[in-house]
Amino acid sequence: MKEPYDVIVIGAGPGGMTAALYASRANLKVAMLDRGIYGGQMNNTAAIENYPGFTSILGPELAEQMYHSATQFGAELVYGNVETMTVDATTGLKRIKTDSEELTARAVIIATGSESRKLGVTGEEQYSGRGVSYCAVCDGAFYKNKAVTVIGGGDSAVEEGMYLANLTTGVNVIHRRDQLRAQQILQQRAFANDKMAFTWHSQVKEIIGDGKKVTGVVVQDKQTGTTETVPSDGVFIYVGAHPMTEPFKELGLTNEAGWIPTNDSMATKIPGVFAIGDVREKKLRQITTAVGDAGIAGQEAFNYLESLKSVTESKA
Repeated sequence: MKEPYDVIVIGAGPGGMTAALYASRANLKVAMLDRGIYGGQMNNTAAIENYPGFTSILGPELAEQMYHSATQFGAELVYGNVETMTVDATTGLKRIKTDSEELTARAVIIATGSESRKLGVTGEEQYSGRGVSYCAVCDGAFYKNKAVTVIGGGDSAVEEGMYLANLTTGVNVIHRRDQLRAQQILQQRAFANDKMAFTWHSQVKEIIGDGKKVTGVVVQDKQTGTTETVPSDGVFIYVGAHPMTEPFKELGLTNEAGWIPTNDSMATKIPGVFAIGDVREKKLRQITTAVGDAGIAGQEAFNYLESLKSVTESKA
């Protein structure tokens, strides 16, 4: 087993990378642990327009710049899928078991984020990757000069819908309410786009296809109860997200919905364990809020380790 790290940051999205920057800059031995490439959901974002310092920047480009900042003071990136985390009741040492090894740390910052919520209708799983997608940036190019459907009414649905409008013949946004939840500036842009149409107070009941690919969706009007089949070459689903917290539930860190509550210092109920970004119980989940959480957590992890030193020295 490797020597214990001072801090292990679980997740290398914008929050995780910023936490690693702050902790390593404090001369701590830091690892960012992630199952995939650094950047998280930024890698699936075409253009980011609300991150200070950039009028507009590609998601993967911002991820690359953040990674170089995160590693400049010695933080290392370790690959692995976290299976469990335990805490030694005597020493307080945190043990993280991945699919390939076991790592230990004196402090842990959980930055595992969230993932797209499934719609849960017939045809969704069958046609996943064959017309059903959760990422316009990833799959939009397959639908050039075709008609697609976007399901949802929040920021992601509208932003990705506008991205798809640049590639396709038309985008039909289906929303269960009679108005969007997205930011006003995004709504204004979407309504002004001639290639975007909106189907209100409706929900998709089924995704249909020919056995090989999607051909349409069955839509029900929630007010009248009537259903109709709407032709579509692709379906992009944006109906929210759920937290990636399964490995931490046995520690009692999550609420009923799976999010991790923290105090203003990003501390969880377990000393030396912090949570930041989209995985936290909070109202706004953005790159800026993840980065803000991370700066606090990185500094608080340092303060926690300093307090351990003081206790040890006082006993000596």
